[in-house]
Amino acid sequence: MSIHYERLSSLDNSFLALESRTTHMHVGAVTILDAASFATENGGIDIDRLRAFIGSKLYMIPRYRQRLARVPIERFPVWVDDDHFSIDYHIRHIALPRPGTEEQLKQLAGRLMSQQLDRSKPMWEMVIVEGLDHDRFAIVTKIHHCMIDGMSGVDLMTVLMSLVPSNEIIPPPVFEPRPTPNGTELLVRETTRRISEAVGSVRHVQNTFGNVAGLADSFGTRLQAVGASLASGWLIPTGKTAINGDIGPGRRFDWVNMPLADVKAVKNKFGGTVNDVFLAIVAGAVRRFLIGDRETSEKDLEGVDFRVMAPVSVRSKDQRGTLGNQVAMWLASLPIDDPDAASRLRTVNGETEMLKDTDQALGAATLVRVSAGAPATLVALGARLAANARPFNMTVTNVPGPQFPLYLLDARVEATYPLVPLWESHGLGVALFSYDGTVSWGINADYALMPDVERFGDAILESFAELCEAAANAPEQPEKTPKPKKAAKPTKSAPKKRPPIGM
Repeated sequence: MSIHYERLSSLDNSFLALESRTTHMHVGAVTILDAASFATENGGIDIDRLRAFIGSKLYMIPRYRQRLARVPIERFPVWVDDDHFSIDYHIRHIALPRPGTEEQLKQLAGRLMSQQLDRSKPMWEMVIVEGLDHDRFAIVTKIHHCMIDGMSGVDLMTVLMSLVPSNEIIPPPVFEPRPTPNGTELLVRETTRRISEAVGSVRHVQNTFGNVAGLADSFGTRLQAVGASLASGWLIPTGKTAINGDIGPGRRFDWVNMPLADVKAVKNKFGGTVNDVFLAIVAGAVRRFLIGDRETSEKDLEGVDFRVMAPVSVRSKDQRGTLGNQVAMWLASLPIDDPDAASRLRTVNGETEMLKDTDQALGAATLVRVSAGAPATLVALGARLAANARPFNMTVTNVPGPQFPLYLLDARVEATYPLVPLWESHGLGVALFSYDGTVSWGINADYALMPDVERFGDAILESFAELCEAAANAPEQPEKTPKPKKAAKPTKSAPKKRPPIGM
């Protein structure tokens, strides 16, 4: 069996570089399920059966049995098979004092999310939590961001989840780790790869002279997109608020829910997208929280440039289900100084339309691609400098999920609350997951800056109620006459598609 390794992408490597003692770069989730046949006679959970089922699916996601190694000299990370892999280390078991409440589960989740993953092993963990009230249990999941992004995570949920309840566990193929290259082999292979890429790029340039016009058009489009992306604020520090400041390693985790149908009703009344409604809810929640719980005056909010970073999936259809990050980043300014809910939504809609029209997702993706050849030390330095500059105030990511029930064997999934990492000086981060008619908001917060994190959850619900009231009182929108389609210009390249919002 030949030796095997895979290089991390430049974006994946940046998530390793961004991690520090206080900034944990794992994504995660708390999933609540009914106990079903996993319930034991003493009221616990059959952890052996659950561990066996999860283990039977790992062959379908090889990254979960791979660890990091480093190329000598340049120190660039690569993935290699872990020849000491033990599923017992990655799937753990804990109990709440019965009957455990969701408040206790939130406290436990915050404590677990405060601990970083071990880089010497595959960087993921699942903690099975029994003892939850109403005959339920929970799974608290942590996965390092360098392994996976949210959109591919939704695809990979199908590995463990099914559309119908089942009790069948199919024995998996025997795991045979491929030989890991030693330092000398890695160095030789990477040197050879670089030489081959250099020769290939020369040949590619020689073969492109027949299509200079198309090449120039593509380069010009990307250059304009890069300029728009940089001009959106990546090089300018944003305004500081009471939810921005020095953070520590501790975390608090909270969640709230809302009906997806009500969100769509607001969208249908005012126009725009569901994601526009989510961003408008965040704008109203931040405003309410700062004024009501941080004693910020309305005058203090005037002119504050409050920006959120919204990950945008650039994963193509043929990349769905693949591992690694395929995301770019939007910077969107939110109108937290506007007291009117409907007006905030209209402003957000105009902001996202501008971001689409200027192809800023393409620009951000191009910047990442340009940095792909940079040495690991420069990538790490650039990532740290970008984080310390604080070009945005918080992260808001939206992951659309299936609108029908899912099952883990015969245990029905009741809800999933996602977690997004906190960047340097960010006291809050919000992730949304829509599932079976409900939008679940996961709120990750710094332990010291946000001792009242549950109040921000209340502010989210209050902001949404304000939007629903505005939609109920708004006049019906006249149907828009469809614009005549412009004749497409002849081109040899495929038509450009705007990526969906979400991570």
